[in-house]
Amino acid sequence: MSLNPKLADWRGQRVWLIGASSGIGEATARLLMAHGARVALTSRSRDTLEKLADGNAVVVPADVTDRASVSAAFDSVLAAFGDIDVAILNAGTHQPVRAWELDAKAAEKLVQVNLVGVINASALLAPYFAQRGSGRMAITASVAGYGGLPSGLVYGATKAALINFAETLYLDLAPKGVAVHLINPGFVKTPLTDLNEFKMPALIEADEAAREILAGIAAGAFEIHFPKRFTRVLKLLNLLPYRTYFPLVHRITGL
Repeated sequence: MSLNPKLADWRGQRVWLIGASSGIGEATARLLMAHGARVALTSRSRDTLEKLADGNAVVVPADVTDRASVSAAFDSVLAAFGDIDVAILNAGTHQPVRAWELDAKAAEKLVQVNLVGVINASALLAPYFAQRGSGRMAITASVAGYGGLPSGLVYGATKAALINFAETLYLDLAPKGVAVHLINPGFVKTPLTDLNEFKMPALIEADEAAREILAGIAAGAFEIHFPKRFTRVLKLLNLLPYRTYFPLVHRITGL
């Protein structure tokens, strides 16, 4: 049984995609446009968005860490579409960090983009959808939020926070008719994962990730996790006691 209402057709859906300029966001933008959705694309780079849109989407540049910038983008999307049916909050960044490399300034940047950026957008979208009594919010977290992993010291913490954030949004918004989707990708080949220096199991392309995301939203799923041959293993791993979990993680990652 789906935890959210199903979506029969993407055609004509008014979608605000935040974090659209590369990787999973770019692939998702292309697939949305191919499905006939009306798409508003947001990231910091207007030039990159204009090239991606190619006249088939609305370009709304914004910096997710700047509340005024996000608010202006929200107003621009509403002015362009008159309403928003689906918001996909995908903006994020990644920097591998080991404990002995921890830098407070770099860590703050990760937190601002990955967590505060989502909160900035959600602070506009959640009340809007709640008052409307419909709509969809999809938040991209990561399986890195399931449990601690070497090199994911700050990144994983932001994604764990997003998982909790999306769960709580669902508890509040679902009774008001608003769908909430939690997107937890495994390893997806993007410019960000190219920074990883370890072998990434079950690595998939961004196009496959985009298909999983849109299919999961259409099916009404709450958690959309993929590829399942990998994410299910992680889910089981995080059920283990710490005395078993820690040695297994070291053995599996080699770190």
